[in-house]
Amino acid sequence: MNNLDLAIEAAMHAGLEIMKVYNSEDFGIETKGDNSPLTKADKLSNEIILSYLSKTAIPILSEEGKHLSYEERKNWQKLWIVDPIDGTKEFIKRNGEFTVNIALIENQEPILGVIYVPAKKELYFADEHGAFKIQDVDNHNFSEKTNTKVALPLQNNGDQVVAVASKSHMSEETQTFIDGLSKTYGDVATLSKGSSLKLCMVAEGQADFYPRFAPTMEWDTAAGQAICKFAGCKVIDWETKKDMIYNREKLLNNWFLVIGKNHTNFAL
Repeated sequence: MNNLDLAIEAAMHAGLEIMKVYNSEDFGIETKGDNSPLTKADKLSNEIILSYLSKTAIPILSEEGKHLSYEERKNWQKLWIVDPIDGTKEFIKRNGEFTVNIALIENQEPILGVIYVPAKKELYFADEHGAFKIQDVDNHNFSEKTNTKVALPLQNNGDQVVAVASKSHMSEETQTFIDGLSKTYGDVATLSKGSSLKLCMVAEGQADFYPRFAPTMEWDTAAGQAICKFAGCKVIDWETKKDMIYNREKLLNNWFLVIGKNHTNFAL
C-alpha cells in the first residue's frame, strides 16, 4: 500500500470511530494546558492514525502525540503531520465542521495531504498527481467510490470574489484584510467555516481567499496546504511572503494567506 492510500485508510477508519463518539452521550471532554478542549474522540482518532502511519517508519508529529524538541526533529527529511480532529470546538457543538488531517512532509514541503470530513463523508486528498474530492465516502465503500473522484478546483462560475474566514477565531486584522479586498474587487462575499474546511473551500474553488491572521499550528494547515498546492492554489506565510514550510523550530504558524488558483498573481 502506498503512502497516500495508507493515509486515506487511516483517516477514514479514524472518522468511523469519531462518529461513534459524536453520536454518543459522552464526549469525555477535558481541558488541555492551552485551554483548548480534548475529547475521547481526539484520543481514539490519534491512536488509530498512529497505528497505520507507524507502519511506514516515517516519524510522526501529531497534535495529540509527544512533541519532540527541534534538536530531535531538525534532521527529519520526511515526517507525517497529523491533527486527529481539527475543529474540536465544532465537534463539541455538533455542527459537523471538523476534519481529520494527515500530511506527509518532505524537505519542509507538503507532498501529500488527506482531509476527511466524517460527519459529511467528504474526502479531499492530493499528491503530485493532483488534488481530488470524493463525496459520500467512508471506509466501507471507498474502493467503489474511487471512480467518482473529481479534480480540484471544481468549475467556479461565480463572478463575485469570496473570502472565507474562521468560524471560531475571526480577528480584527482578518476583517481589515477582507475590507481591503473590497477596494480591489468591489463587493466581496464572506463565508465562515470551521477547521481545515476553509483551505478545502479555496482548493475547491468555492472561495478565492482565506486570510488567517490569528494563531494556528503546523498540524492545522499541513494537509490543507498540500491539497491547495496540488489544486494550483498558494498558501503564503505572511512574514516571509513565501510558501509556508513545516517542521520548523516553532510549531506555531505565522499569519498566512491562502490564494485561489484564479488569483495567484495577487500582489501581497
